[in-house]
Amino acid sequence: MSGHSKWHSIKHKKAAIDAKRGKVFTRLIRELTVAARNGGGNPESNARLRTAVAAARAANMPAKNIEGAIKRGTGEMEGISYEEVTYEGYGPGGVALCIHTMTDNKNRTAGEIRHLLAKHGGSLGEVGCVTWMFEKRGQIVITAEASAEDKIMEAALEAGAEDVQNDNGTFTVATAPNDVESVREALAAAGFEIESAEARLVPNTYKRLEGREAERMLRLMEVLEDQDDVQSVAANFDIDDALIEQMSG
Repeated sequence: MSGHSKWHSIKHKKAAIDAKRGKVFTRLIRELTVAARNGGGNPESNARLRTAVAAARAANMPAKNIEGAIKRGTGEMEGISYEEVTYEGYGPGGVALCIHTMTDNKNRTAGEIRHLLAKHGGSLGEVGCVTWMFEKRGQIVITAEASAEDKIMEAALEAGAEDVQNDNGTFTVATAPNDVESVREALAAAGFEIESAEARLVPNTYKRLEGREAERMLRLMEVLEDQDDVQSVAANFDIDDALIEQMSG
């Protein structure tokens, strides 16, 4: 299961809160701003920004919004200054959680994350308590017909990808973190529509959840993903597809 994120697949199957346009735009604008601040406003020389611009365009974000976010990052326009903070903790059943945020107020965000975890059977942990259970990997998600699997596999591996997972028509292409953009560009050039491309934390092992614990974990993931400052959540759990279908129905 190299580079494969169970929650990433679950989000596609359940049409999770993250799919709401407003939330997507908020996340993308913050990523554009921070990427430009850290690496400069030229996408040609800033791979992280180039990936963020591609994601924004794929989400049909207006060009003026993209340009404004980049200018705020480079300081050409005034705007809110965001800081990247990762919170670590546990969910139902002892599931490990890494919650990546971009915030203008760490105290507020920490308090809200702590409250959400406690409300849904989890707890906030100390720095370093669970990061050792994850590794940073590149993930590119493509939705295509099952018949396209061989073509996706061929194009991805030729571009330097490490693996391709097919989960009922949702293809997750795994890469080294620094290869995300080059593989994304190759797949796009081959005619595949890219849903997302990013470097993210992926679990080394997965904890199996069933019944009430699985339901509570899914609800916790949803409320965390819906929190305004949260950019992404990595969690090392696995559940039955039947439960996913039941909850999404």
